[in-house]
Amino acid sequence: MANQLNAFSDEQIVVTSLHTEVQRSYLEYAMSVIVGRALPDVRDGLKPVHRRILYAMHELGLTPERPFRKCARVVGDVLGKYHPHGDQAVYDALVRMVQDFSSRYPLLDGHGNFGSVDNDPPAAMRYTETRLAPVSHQALLGEISEATVDFSDNFDSSQQEPTVLPAQLPNLLLNGSSGIAVGMATNIPPHNLGEVIDGLVALIDRPTLSDDALFKLIPGPDFPTGGEIIDTKGVHDAYCTGRGSIPVRGIAGFEEIQPGKGRQRRNAIVVTELPYQVNKAGWIEKVASLVNQGKLEGIIDIRDESDREGMRVVIELKREFQPPSILADLYRMTPLQSNFGAIMLAIDGGQPVQMSLRQMLQSFLDFREETLVRQYSNELEKTDRRLHIVEGLLTALDSIDEVIEILRAAPDGPTAKVELCERFDLSERQADAILAMPLRRLVGLEQDNLLNEFEELSNLKESLELLLSDRKERLKCLKKDLRKLKKSFGDERRTRLRSDSEREEEETRLATLTAKALEEDTVVEVTRKGYVRRFTPRAYQRQQSKQVLPTNKFTEQDDIPVQTEFAWTTHNLLVFSQEGKAFSVMVNDIPMAQRQSKGRPLFNLLPDAIGLTPDGLLPPILLDQSVMARQVILVTAQGKIKRLPMTEFESITARGLVAIKLKPEDHLAYAVIADLDQDLVLASSGGRLLRFAIDPEQLPDTSRSAQGNQAIRVIKGEAVVGCVPIQDNSKLLLMSEKGYGKRMQVATINRSGRGGIGSQSFKFSQNGDRLATLLEVPEGTDFTVMTSQDRAARLPVNRVPVQGRSQPCDRILTPTRGETITDILVSVDRVTE
Repeated sequence: MANQLNAFSDEQIVVTSLHTEVQRSYLEYAMSVIVGRALPDVRDGLKPVHRRILYAMHELGLTPERPFRKCARVVGDVLGKYHPHGDQAVYDALVRMVQDFSSRYPLLDGHGNFGSVDNDPPAAMRYTETRLAPVSHQALLGEISEATVDFSDNFDSSQQEPTVLPAQLPNLLLNGSSGIAVGMATNIPPHNLGEVIDGLVALIDRPTLSDDALFKLIPGPDFPTGGEIIDTKGVHDAYCTGRGSIPVRGIAGFEEIQPGKGRQRRNAIVVTELPYQVNKAGWIEKVASLVNQGKLEGIIDIRDESDREGMRVVIELKREFQPPSILADLYRMTPLQSNFGAIMLAIDGGQPVQMSLRQMLQSFLDFREETLVRQYSNELEKTDRRLHIVEGLLTALDSIDEVIEILRAAPDGPTAKVELCERFDLSERQADAILAMPLRRLVGLEQDNLLNEFEELSNLKESLELLLSDRKERLKCLKKDLRKLKKSFGDERRTRLRSDSEREEEETRLATLTAKALEEDTVVEVTRKGYVRRFTPRAYQRQQSKQVLPTNKFTEQDDIPVQTEFAWTTHNLLVFSQEGKAFSVMVNDIPMAQRQSKGRPLFNLLPDAIGLTPDGLLPPILLDQSVMARQVILVTAQGKIKRLPMTEFESITARGLVAIKLKPEDHLAYAVIADLDQDLVLASSGGRLLRFAIDPEQLPDTSRSAQGNQAIRVIKGEAVVGCVPIQDNSKLLLMSEKGYGKRMQVATINRSGRGGIGSQSFKFSQNGDRLATLLEVPEGTDFTVMTSQDRAARLPVNRVPVQGRSQPCDRILTPTRGETITDILVSVDRVTE
């Protein structure tokens, strides 16, 4: 306490503002993490922890020809000498340098359990053993010395460690790197050694080499786990700007397998390679989860048959499902196709820099040339010193008798040294060498050895001086070293690269495999829960004869059909999402239903990127020749409307297209087919109806990206609940949430202009009731009422009385407490008779 009081009295307090101190401390912490932990150096491609592990193993003498040493010993040396952090962090970094599925060219050899592609953890460091791999021993540590790279004090100034390793290969590109710093991250993909060396040699020969020519030599990443890069645009972006998204697929093929003795052969998808950093066990679990949730149909079993020879995951399929279709779903819904987000960020000159491929290669070449200059300068200095000594020894041998006389006459060593220097014009070092020369040097063979050494040293000095003075010769030597390393460590590319033409051919092939050779008629059925299924006409008739919905009372229904289309297998379904996008699904891609199959979720047939759910899709529209000449009317929940010709949707890509632009709080509610000579009736939940003509004056032509015009003014708290194209002799069925309903003659609804509030056409008998839906139901047919509790009731339309706009409504059905009517639909079995 006394010392503290003395400190205060001596005015040893620095007054500073809090925000200044926090800012300074945070910046120091951030730079420490960026430079000292998370980001690799562009020169040797290593983070400090990896560099310290390699240098510590070099100091321990763990070369490739020496026995393995316990990893615990290596980790202990690294912690004690260079890296004052946790032992687990050091061991984790060491493990990654051993794993051949994490590093394209592992820098360490391992003995023991170092984990697997299934994300199995490695054994404890006391059980595993390691040593340097040949590539790191030769290409990273082969020239290490204080003469080639700078050394600095370790954390307690008791040891010296290299600030960078004298890398002979651009390890940053070969093995890649990933790390998260403060406010920035890096994710550099691995590359093929032979391709990178070819690129370096080309840049040495032609510094102005174009990017296109460079990218032909280094066409893309080469991941240790193989896979296939399906689009080179992301690679091009990453190489040009330092940032890009690279789509990578696993490799899968189709086989016929025999599930068991006496069982029929089945189609199967066999996956032999996964994208980089995809956990195989996690991927299998994901596929199984999607199958159990009903989001992925057609899979019976999935087995992991991988062994020491390689990966093999067998996905057994149901007989009625086509392998290309299921494989497309696996690509779309699982990490079997994933994007590698390349961020080529590294430390260059002590600063984090996002670099292009050319900049990374050039930075390495500059560093390598600088290392060679330091190495050649050091070798020249050693050669000069030795040559100087050899010259003195040869001088003494030429006058050996006189030298002996001087030595014999000298009273002591210093006197003899002075005499030799004066008599033969020698330096002190040369005189010392002569005095230390053993008598065996007088042998004739030893004299010849000195002459040979003098000649070799002279030639070496001449070549070193040439390398230091002539940059062309220096670069020629650099290229020679690179080609030698390519011959020693180069291998074949593992990751396939698919060109644009190959991708188009593959898509065409899959489409051909999926489509049938002949056009066939079929029946497509869409259920209330968003499932779609397909039947042959005969199978559909048999199914309809067995499905009879009870009349005039609610019954529990798991899922019922709400839409049936008679189509050809070559037709397409046009599907709109509530987000305003349109997608196309080929009828032949819909699985053929077997027995009591509930079908397949419709959103599973659409691209996964849109993130759809069954509730986010509108009833599909069958695209046949009779429809293409008509119009599609789009209406949102807030009353916006838009008309588009069906020809706008003739050709839709896999990504879909935007049909209407929506405000964030709005969504697409209806998409119906109509003609220009029809009228349109819109209904609000408040019981108001608005009728107007479908013509260019009311609904002008707009682009697909437009928002549309206001169709009906929606009062706060209400929404559009019906959209029906009509003719003058039509009758409309209206039903409220509490079961009240009526039919109306269309002629009783006055025609007005678009954008109005509409006329009150439904008189509510109970407080809080709302109009649920509006539908046109022909005379003599039945309709089905759906409730919020998944109950359904079938009613004849004649049971609902025809009434005027101002007349009170009758209660048609009575839902239970808390239950509401949600929708009505025309009974499928009656329409298709």
